[in-house]
Amino acid sequence: MKRFWNQAACVAEDDGFAIHLDGKPVRLPTGAALRVATRELGEALAAEWQAAGGAQGGEMSWEDVPLTRLTGTAAERIAPDPAATIAAIAKYAETDLLCYRAEDDALAARQDEAWQPWLDWARQRFGAELRATRGIMPVRQSPQALAALHQAVADMSPVALSALGVLVPALGSCVLGLAVMHGRLEAADAHRLAVLDELFQEERWGLDWEAEERREKVAADLTLAARLAALSQG
Repeated sequence: MKRFWNQAACVAEDDGFAIHLDGKPVRLPTGAALRVATRELGEALAAEWQAAGGAQGGEMSWEDVPLTRLTGTAAERIAPDPAATIAAIAKYAETDLLCYRAEDDALAARQDEAWQPWLDWARQRFGAELRATRGIMPVRQSPQALAALHQAVADMSPVALSALGVLVPALGSCVLGLAVMHGRLEAADAHRLAVLDELFQEERWGLDWEAEERREKVAADLTLAARLAALSQG
């Protein structure tokens, strides 16, 4: 679509911060004005609208405003009824990546060293003791552990859930996603943990260019989600 404004700005209002384009608020598809809770996020949203499309009359797309897309998802799809989003994210704890170690002894040893500290963190931080296994046969997690992680997800704001909804599926781990959200892991570090087995295999057999390209795309999504999470917390 054509860019129709010259100036994007973050404007403080009674119920948060709005994004104005030449003095008019950015509106969601439902018609409601887009508002966020922190000035940091508001300024970031205004900055991406200011950059989108170049000068007035330039071409832009929604791909140019990715933070706005995630924030809009939070406002329109998550906030009215967060239960479904919470349940979908928390379900990853049932088969969390960190709980499945390889049958290969060398890879399993590396996984034990890299992954177990984060299962320990989940136990200490949330009271969620997840069990680990070797191989791909499912391991049944205790209802108490799953309930604790469900509650940890439920405690998130709609904007944080929007970010977590990107992090957890991309990482394959509810625990790693929560660690990023709580500031214990950088997105890039969480990503390296999630692809540990791929990197291990590439050490043996050489770089897989298709896998590398896929990882780069995932890394960009994780960085965006982590940035949204940080901005939403002020």
